Amino acid sequence: MENELKQLIIDALALEDISINDIDSHAPLFNEGLGLDSIDALELGLAIRKKYNVKIESDKEDVVRIFSSVSTLADYIQSVRG
Repeated sequence: MENELKQLIIDALALEDISINDIDSHAPLFNEGLGLDSIDALELGLAIRKKYNVKIESDKEDVVRIFSSVSTLADYIQSVRG
């Protein structure tokens, strides 16, 4: 699931110079980690909704935690999908 998510991030955000091996599952996706921004978060949220049929509400209290790393994102998607 984590590698699948990494590939989704690369594809959805057109990160051409990055491979799934370059993304640490536990590194932050924003700021000092992968360096994503709020626009990237919106695009990634849409891609996740299309691929996994999981909607992550921006007003959800723990949205920052959910998007903190590939690992936490994978855990959240798996928990919602059952």
